[in-house]
Amino acid sequence: MTLDRETGRAFLRDDVRMRVDFAATAQSRGVPAPPAQAAAPSDAPRVALPPPGAWPGVLPVPVADAVGRRASRRAYTDAPLTIDELAFLLWSCQGVKRRLRHGITLRTVPSAGARHPFETRVAALRVAGLDAAVYRYLPLDHQLVKEAAPDRLGPGLAEAALGQAFVADAAAVFVWTAVPARTEWRYAEAAYKVIAIDAGHVCQNLYLACECVGAGTCAIAAYRQDLMDELMGVDGREEFTVYLAPVGKVADLGPPSS
Repeated sequence: MTLDRETGRAFLRDDVRMRVDFAATAQSRGVPAPPAQAAAPSDAPRVALPPPGAWPGVLPVPVADAVGRRASRRAYTDAPLTIDELAFLLWSCQGVKRRLRHGITLRTVPSAGARHPFETRVAALRVAGLDAAVYRYLPLDHQLVKEAAPDRLGPGLAEAALGQAFVADAAAVFVWTAVPARTEWRYAEAAYKVIAIDAGHVCQNLYLACECVGAGTCAIAAYRQDLMDELMGVDGREEFTVYLAPVGKVADLGPPSS
């Protein structure tokens, strides 16, 4: 498929909103909203995460300092993440602060219409107390569910990320998959631009949260769609990878590099 420049630029504009019949959306027609969290098999292993406020080692870094130090970091030490640090990073990206009626959740990141179209998966490579495997974060439960343990997980991730070798050096790789139906329910064809915007909110929170645990990250939007979807166990149609970010401890937080 060839995408011409004007078509590509049109995606960034909001003209589509003028063409959507919002009176005919699934929400307006009374169709129940898609669930805010994909179901997990009842027999899948789960890991309860330390709750907010119970995270030893998470430093209260002032926001101005975190913003000023934010950088894309691609060099990581061999130190693992602790389960407390991982819990804090996950909560920072998608943590639920309040539940409203009809399954609506208010979280640590903004989302158009509070639809929160993402599932957050973590490929744990060096996380204390966790097997090397792919886990999915369950924000409504503040738990992890173990989904798969592929062989050569780190190298597989690097290959799927178009050979970006530093991905395999991370302690954990955050991968966000989109479930477009959650946002389409409210916005129909106007959903796709705001899904992309929402992804930016999520990853920026990860960047800032990393500054509180002596870690670094680097947002990645270049990957082999088929390989990454296969590693994450999604179908590539109703749910597919849109963004990823390896996280690892860094030796020197230093000045920003990008």
